[in-house]
Amino acid sequence: MTEQDELFAAHRSMVFAIAYEILGTRADADDVVQDTYLRWAGVDLGQVRTPRSYLAAIATRTALNAVRTVARRREDYPGPWLPEPLVAEGDTPEQHLLMQEQLSYALSVLLQQTTPEQRAVFLLHDVFGLPYQAIAEAVGRNAAAVRQIAVRARTRLTAVDRTAMGAESTAVALSAFLDALATGDLQALMDVLAPDAVLLSDGGGKVVAARKPILGAEAIAAFLLKIARTPVPRMRVDIGPLNGGPGILIRSGEELELTLAVALDHQHRITGVYLVRNPDKLRQSLAG
Repeated sequence: MTEQDELFAAHRSMVFAIAYEILGTRADADDVVQDTYLRWAGVDLGQVRTPRSYLAAIATRTALNAVRTVARRREDYPGPWLPEPLVAEGDTPEQHLLMQEQLSYALSVLLQQTTPEQRAVFLLHDVFGLPYQAIAEAVGRNAAAVRQIAVRARTRLTAVDRTAMGAESTAVALSAFLDALATGDLQALMDVLAPDAVLLSDGGGKVVAARKPILGAEAIAAFLLKIARTPVPRMRVDIGPLNGGPGILIRSGEELELTLAVALDHQHRITGVYLVRNPDKLRQSLAG
């Protein structure tokens, strides 16, 4: 490998994470990774002070340029659109690094509700620690404007208590959630949910899913218990790696049938439930 290739390989997972969080799909993120590599291959390393910042800037500009095309594909999407889940289907150092760079799925969902520019600034500063001046060069703004964009992004993201989103607390909440589903206990399931919880279900028009958000603990619990009574051949239910934290993975044999991620509040109650059932997204989600 050339020095150029080695530097790109060292930062590839960051490039993918930036592209994925801005665009929300694995295929689009992979395209950005490829385009970033091609642009990077033509760069004179003697002119690059910080390869990490330089690659982050290329990936950000490339992803932002792709946003309009991606948005057009979603205009007629049936029901809620959720990011493609990323599921680790291998045990290699590359897989571990790829998953470590990802945000929690709940935070990825909320990021998609901000503007692309806000997503980019939040990722580059709050996640990857780039200075505002470097971010300004990446997004074509001045540093003062970038600071304001960062403030607006953080304000939009206050719906997720990021201090409650650790892997351990999420796994505990998911375990209680599954126990309540397994027993069919409506009250136990409602107790796990915050009273004002929201459920989003993405079936892509390919499978049965809620076409509108489901609001409130009682309505969500009733909906989930109905799903839980639907038989799945050779069903296997696991709490496993989903994006940057644990999630529920339901398989029929070896086929992924459903992913479920949650957001928590500071009391570790579930405030958001995010179901992906779209088979196209589930096929693309495997990160192996």
